[in-house]
Amino acid sequence: MNLEQTFNKLWEGYTSQNPAVQQVYDLFIREGERVVNDHIAFRTFNDPRVNIDVISKPFLSNGYVEKGTYRFEEKKLFAKHYEHKKDPEAPRVFISELLIQNFSLFLQESVLQALDQISLERIDADGLIFSGRIWEKPSFEIYSKLKEESEYAAWVYVFGFCANHFTVSVNYLQRHNTLEKVNSLLKSSGFLINDAGGEIKGTPEELLEQSSIKSGIVKVRFVEGDFEIPGCYYEFARRYPDENGKLYSGFIAKSADKIFESTNFYKK
Repeated sequence: MNLEQTFNKLWEGYTSQNPAVQQVYDLFIREGERVVNDHIAFRTFNDPRVNIDVISKPFLSNGYVEKGTYRFEEKKLFAKHYEHKKDPEAPRVFISELLIQNFSLFLQESVLQALDQISLERIDADGLIFSGRIWEKPSFEIYSKLKEESEYAAWVYVFGFCANHFTVSVNYLQRHNTLEKVNSLLKSSGFLINDAGGEIKGTPEELLEQSSIKSGIVKVRFVEGDFEIPGCYYEFARRYPDENGKLYSGFIAKSADKIFESTNFYKK
């Protein structure tokens, strides 16, 4: 599968499960904007069967190279980002993994119990990134207990392997070319902005500003019945040139730390 097919398939799964992000995309198109994807992000666990090195395989085989590493001490995460060697408009790929050994025995056992249900054929296939949850139907009780320790772990337990978010590059927008204008448009259209750490994370001096909507609430079938929980979100990033005039291409851990909270549980 080539890169265009890969991203189209990821987008299809992302929007079909999360109607709110399609609504945001359509809003920008109606505003006459060209929507270019700054980056796409994935979540996983640091188990060697499904860790960053496994999730990154289909991108590495399509011309991507590793560009940066990041640590999130409070959320107990490690992450890497990748960029395409030749295509400057190819979205960056950001993959994070939860360091499960740093959590309770309950969390570790819950994660391993889920991962033990995955066949080796699924793990070896490039299609893992599209596969979603490939273990038994989740328990709302387990989900609730996991999110007390880690919202991240609870999210992956329910949704599995898929795009956690896509990101609009504000640098390519014409009318809404600042984060303030983007957030104003979104709020006036009824979308909730993730305000953890402020509505805009980062500064021009740090060469990267980011914001995001809160994840749309989606209905999920659990063992105990249907419950509404946060799904995926849409992010917005504006990059600034460095002293050499080159746009900053990396990520800022303290900003990303707050962006992660876009999937935190909340009620409508």
